[in-house]
Order: sequence, then C-alpha cells, then structure tokens
Amino acid sequence: MQVGISATVTSAQDAAFVRDAEQLGATSVWVAEAWGQDAFTPLGYLAARTQHIALGSAIAQLGARTPANLAMSAMSLQLLSGGRFRLGIGTSGPQVMEGWHGIRFSKPLAATRETIEIVRAVAAGERVSYDGTVFQLPLPGGPGRSLRSMLAPTRVPVYIAALGPRNLELTGQLADGWIGNAFMPEHARVFLDRIEAGAAAAGRTSNALDLVIPVSVEFTDDVDEAARRHARGYAFTIGAMGSRDQNFYNAAFARQGIGEDVQAVQELWLAGRREKAAERVPVEIGSGTNLLGPPALVRERIKLYRDAGITTLQAKLTGDNRSRLDTLAQLVELVAAADSDAGPRGGAGSEVGISDRVN
Repeated sequence: MQVGISATVTSAQDAAFVRDAEQLGATSVWVAEAWGQDAFTPLGYLAARTQHIALGSAIAQLGARTPANLAMSAMSLQLLSGGRFRLGIGTSGPQVMEGWHGIRFSKPLAATRETIEIVRAVAAGERVSYDGTVFQLPLPGGPGRSLRSMLAPTRVPVYIAALGPRNLELTGQLADGWIGNAFMPEHARVFLDRIEAGAAAAGRTSNALDLVIPVSVEFTDDVDEAARRHARGYAFTIGAMGSRDQNFYNAAFARQGIGEDVQAVQELWLAGRREKAAERVPVEIGSGTNLLGPPALVRERIKLYRDAGITTLQAKLTGDNRSRLDTLAQLVELVAAADSDAGPRGGAGSEVGISDRVN
C-alpha cells in the first residue's frame, strides 16, 4: 500500500511542504478543483519543484474542458514532469457544472467514457475522428478537420472518481485507477464488486487498478471528539453537494446501510437548520471514512483498507507544515508496518505499487 497526500498549492510554502512530503515517502500528491483554483496550474508548479512524486488531478471536472483540451493539458504535464502525471477525472454535479461552468449536466456516464477514449486517442498520437453520443470530432457538416497532436505520443494514466454503480463498472472497464470518496472499508464490497464486474466484462482484472481512497488522518486519544467533528463536516456534503433527488454521496452512503440517516441530514440542511444537520450526521461516517485515533487504532484501520484491496491512501492533513509532516511520517511508518504484518495482499488489489501499475 502506498501513501499519497492531498494538497492545496497557493504559495512556495505549499510547494515546499509537498517536497518535504516526497522525502518522507509520499508517493503521490493530488490537487482538487471545485469553483476556485484549477487542478493543472498547481500541478505544473509542483512538477518544477519535486523530483519523484506522482502528480494527480483529483479531480478535473468533465465538461469544464473539451476532451482535446484535457488531453493537451495532460500531455503537457506528462512532458514537463517526466512522466509523473495522473489524470483524475470526474463528472462533478449539476450544481457546479450548470451553475459555474454553464454546461448542461447530461449523459455523465457517456461523457466519461467518450472523454477517456478521446484523450487516449490524442495521447497515442492518432488522427482523431470520433462519433459519439456526446462528442463528434470533427463536427459533422462543417469545415473542421481530423487532427493529430503536435506533441509526441505519451501514456496518460486515467483515474475516475466514481460513486454510482454504473460509473464504478466503467472504472473497472476502462480506468487505470479509482478515486473513491464516501468509502468505509467495512463496506468495501459495495464499491469493489462493481469495479470487479466492470473489469471482468472487459476481460481484464481489477488488480490492474490503483485504488485511491482519500482519508483525513489525525492522531488523537480523544477518538469520540475527532469522529464527531469529522462527521459534522459531512453536513455540507450531504446537504448541499447535490439536489434533493440527486446526490451521489448520499446514494453511496445509502448503499452502505445508512440511507435513513443521510436523508434526515439532507432534510434538515435543506430546511435551513444547518447546525441541527451537522449534529444529525452519524458519527460512524466520521470514524469510518477517516483514520482517527491513537497509532494502534489507526494501524488496525489501515489493515482494513489494505485487506479490502486498497492500494493508495490519499492523506488529508491539517495544521501547520511541521505538524502535517509529523503526521505523515507516522502514517508512512504505520502503513509499512501493516504491510509487513499482513504479507501479500489478495482480493481487488495487489502488492504492486503505483509506479508498476501505471507506468
């Protein structure tokens, strides 16, 4: 199992933290985008200031760019980083895509598949001609021509941030990796069975995928307080990251057996009772989706992720740079210890590291 980190990069100090994390053993760094900073500019900045760490977008929003533009950015970063870039993509949701980008949120599954196929065609140096349900290249009936990238062909590993069953199956069919939010290792099969089914349908094995799970990491003796605090932080995700009828996170939690709870939280949030909504979030969400507690407890939970087949823990760290690095160093040690205790892994993952999986 590998240890990656989440990063927000707005200054040279942030880049220095990533460089120090690289020295401590972090194998990947993941930069998000929402409706603020984009993912690619910070990753280009990090490419110039790091040496070995893999650089991933988590996630680049589909619809915010054309597939060809996405391929251009990915290939440029792959060139400038010496092959360290990982293209993490996701559909986001209708609130962001229609409210921020002005792009209709329609046919997200088809858009994901077609984007991946076009990106890979561009990266392979093919002359691109594509006739899909969402994208047509060139546009029919116009002056557009089928073009080939001016850059040399390169491999671009693609990771899908997927929660729904069909998108999980698509991940198994096409992707090099999975970015899994709202994931509790006790209910891993809810997600991994679908990924494995997709892989089998495509004649491949899910062992080929790097399974990346974001987790907040906090070493503390007050487990109940930490779990409750992190649970409260999910109120916005449950209440606002989607409509009443369509919230991918809530649906994922429901499939893990806590649908009534998240529905109650959403109703409170939508009624404007946000403090009550935060109080209503089940504490098991806070403890189950993160690594919280003293080192011995964290080590046992790391084993749950490893035994489920997870291959990369994407650590979300808080505090100043020194405290974040201290937490990371301890996490790296605990992951190595858990790997040593458990021996070779079976199931959805394998002992193969990220560099072996996607290079």
